[in-house]
Amino acid sequence: MTIRRCAWAEGDAQMIAYHDAEWGVPVRDPRLLWEMLVLEGFQAGLSWRTILHRRDGFRSAFDQFDPDRVARYDQAKIAELMDDARIIRARAKIEATIGGAKIYVAMRDAGEDLSAWLWGLAGGAPVRNSGIDVPASTPISEAISKALKARGFKFVGPTIAYAWMQAVGMVNDHAPDCFRRDQV
Repeated sequence: MTIRRCAWAEGDAQMIAYHDAEWGVPVRDPRLLWEMLVLEGFQAGLSWRTILHRRDGFRSAFDQFDPDRVARYDQAKIAELMDDARIIRARAKIEATIGGAKIYVAMRDAGEDLSAWLWGLAGGAPVRNSGIDVPASTPISEAISKALKARGFKFVGPTIAYAWMQAVGMVNDHAPDCFRRDQV
């Protein structure tokens, strides 16, 4: 029996594993939500395949996306990251990651839960779309993008926000014939 997947996942073992186990599964862990937001931001102008194949390198370079540690990065650490071939060496994206960590920590220290805030912006529960005409952005991703930017996050435009929403299961855009569509 042939397993049907979303077409974007075919032909690459890492993409297949990501699709089958992670993509579209609702994530409530605030640290993982932030990690995925950072990775989607690094994807800007690139492919998800490129980022996924470097994800372990990103995790290592950014201290497993520990926001407390990343928030303390200085110019020396930025220079070190700019020399790290395991990641995408884009200064603006690296600085956005550090800035995002500072925002995450400030929210947490003020008693705000990043997960509750983001899921609240998304309506609180996953949306199941048709999976046929997948948009690049939606009014919800535009609202999330606007709210993230208002907090000071960078590389969080509506298209990035929508791709992130798909990745973390806020929307289910698995193709109609994909075996994961009814599982997530």
